[in-house]
Amino acid sequence: VQLQASGGGLVQPGGSLRLSCTASGGSVNWWNIGWFRQAPGKEREGVLCLNSAGSTSYADSAKGRFTATGSNLKNTVWLQMNSLRPEGTAVYYCAAGNRPWGHSSIYQASGYNYWGQGTQVTVSS
Repeated sequence: VQLQASGGGLVQPGGSLRLSCTASGGSVNWWNIGWFRQAPGKEREGVLCLNSAGSTSYADSAKGRFTATGSNLKNTVWLQMNSLRPEGTAVYYCAAGNRPWGHSSIYQASGYNYWGQGTQVTVSS
């Protein structure tokens, strides 16, 4: 399975971006899709995760501003990011994993089997 994340770019603080994650070469039906980000010099952190039933779990930094849409069943999901802040500058990655929903690993990079190459998001005026 190959994952392709795209849609990153330069945006001003308070602006919005919509990232997409597309799977190819196999199916991620019934798998969890996680969005992570990694800022320079920092560890990769989870942003949110989405399961095939449409349930979503958000990191505190994403609540109220980020939304996951799309469908694992159609192999494409989107990450709508609103009210972006400078601290949101990072490379954003999507990943697919098959750990049980609710297990602590779905919030961690170790809980995912396949990763996209990442897309750069820069929030700056």
